[in-house]
This record gives sequence, C-alpha cells and structure tokens, in this order.
Amino acid sequence: MLGIRRREFITLLGGAAAWPLAAGAQQPPLPVIGWLDPRSPDTNLESQRAFLRGLMETGYSEGENVTIIHRWAENQLDRLPVMAAELVRRRVAVIVTSGGRLAHYAAKAATKDIPIVFHTAEDPVRAGLVTSFARPDGNLTGVTFLTLELLAKRLELLHEMVPGASRIAFLVNPMNAASATTLQDAELTARSLGLQLQIRKASNSGEIDETFAALALDRPDALFVDGDSFYASRRVQLVHLATFHKLPASYSLREFPEVGGLMSYRTDTQATYRQVGAYVGRILKGAKPADLPVVQSSKFERVLNHQTARMLKLEVPAKLLTIADVVIE
Repeated sequence: MLGIRRREFITLLGGAAAWPLAAGAQQPPLPVIGWLDPRSPDTNLESQRAFLRGLMETGYSEGENVTIIHRWAENQLDRLPVMAAELVRRRVAVIVTSGGRLAHYAAKAATKDIPIVFHTAEDPVRAGLVTSFARPDGNLTGVTFLTLELLAKRLELLHEMVPGASRIAFLVNPMNAASATTLQDAELTARSLGLQLQIRKASNSGEIDETFAALALDRPDALFVDGDSFYASRRVQLVHLATFHKLPASYSLREFPEVGGLMSYRTDTQATYRQVGAYVGRILKGAKPADLPVVQSSKFERVLNHQTARMLKLEVPAKLLTIADVVIE
C-alpha cells in the first residue's frame, strides 16, 4: 500500500513539475500585415473585404492566424512617410500600399527588406516601383490597372454618351504625384478623339467649389473627373455640384453613380484587391516578391445611372445600355 502511494506521489509530483512548462508555453505570435493608405477607412470598404477574401483563399483569416494593422493618412499625405516608418518598426511581415503613388513611394523608401504588395493605377515600371512586370526585382510586387488605357476608354464612353460634346472639363488634383503624367496622357487621348480639354485643378473642398463656380461661367459640354483618392472621398460633393450645374460627368469609381453620378468606368477593383490579398498570402507562406509577376488587370466595370441621364435629358445610346455591367434605374 505504501508503495502504491509512493508511486502515486511520484506521478503527481512529475505532473506538477510539468505544470510550469505547460503554463509558460506560448503560442507563436501571429504574422502581422501592415496596410498603408492615404485615404480614410470608409472610402474603400468593399475593396478591403475583397482583400480579405483573397487572403482567405490562401489560408489566412484576420484574427485567427493573421493580424492586420491599418494606417490611414486621412488625406494628409505628409503623414505617409511617418506611418510607413512606424510599420517598419513594428516589424510587420508584409506591407500593402494602396490609394496612390505616394503610399507606394513612402513604403519603398522605408524598407528594402519587408515585402511590399502595391495596388496601383499606374505603370509600376514607369513609376519606378519595379524593374519589370515579369521579374519585379527587389521587395515590391502587386497589381496594376493602367490608367492610360482606362483614361482613353472613359473619354470615349463619355463622348458616346454626349455625342455633341467637344469641350471637356478635366478635373485633376495637383497634389497627386501622378497628375503631370495623367495630364500628358489625357491631352494625347483627347486629341485623338478630336476633343478639347479644359484643365481644372482642385486639391481641397473649397477649390472644388471654386472650380464649379468657374465651370458655370465657361459652360463646357461635359466633365471628366480624374481617378484620385481625394476625389473619391469627396464624391458626394462632386456629384451634387455636377448635378446642380447639369454637367454630364464621367467618374472613375462605381461609388459615384451609386450616389447619383452619371457614369463610371474602372477596372474591377474587387478582383484586383482580391489578387493583392492572394499575393500577400503567398508571401506569408514564403514566396518572394521578386518571383511574383506584377498582375495587370484585365477585367473592367461600366456603371451607368439611367435616372441621372434622364434628369440631364440625355438619350442613352442603346449600345451603352447593352455593354453596361450595372444600370442604376
């Protein structure tokens, strides 16, 4: 009996000795994704959800086996380098950059080691982000939807909607680092279509109001709003003013027609952000950015607000109704 008790004591003692080891054992920390964006968090909620779907397709779910920390500049672009440096100090596993060239540049300047996956409307080679599409080199890769092709198609669709238009007001944000290139491309495209562009610049809410006051005097035939992240955040203001002044307008995001804008043409951002999520997941599994070719979007979305067209007394060509992916009645 004593022997049994002794054996039981030794067993209990051995178990007790193991308790601190079990209690002290810690799960490895979850990998952290840093998200750097010049906009506000409410400007691209659908895109963020698409990104999460891409992550899930590679086996990662936020809060379960990966953590995401967001850094939104709230359109204060000078904050981007500080935020990028903060993500580097946090030793995140991957940085996602979205919302414009300055976010990409800030992240690239902050680190040469941490992988960066960008979502850009520019040619990343022309912008100096990568050396080539097929072999990006360095620590950057991502997804692009080239604005020259988009810009040309948007102008063409606007001209089809307003066939008598010859004078187009082109609204661009001079604070956007890509604005000079955008204007060059726009002028070339306009000339090829026989259109005359009236360049208007606005970088804050007050300047937008001033621009429309000037447009009320100039009376262009239509308005083309550049695909700028700040303009996305001011979409209600822009659509309201265009409607008030009875200006047919083309926008870059479907969110504009959804709040009453006339039309938009843009790459399918759900598909592109989903691809960004998939690339981040592959990098978390060990892939190198240099081995992941830059993906060029090939899926586009046309959105038309038929109710706004009727309000503007525009007869929508049957072709535009046929090819529209979304028609808002």
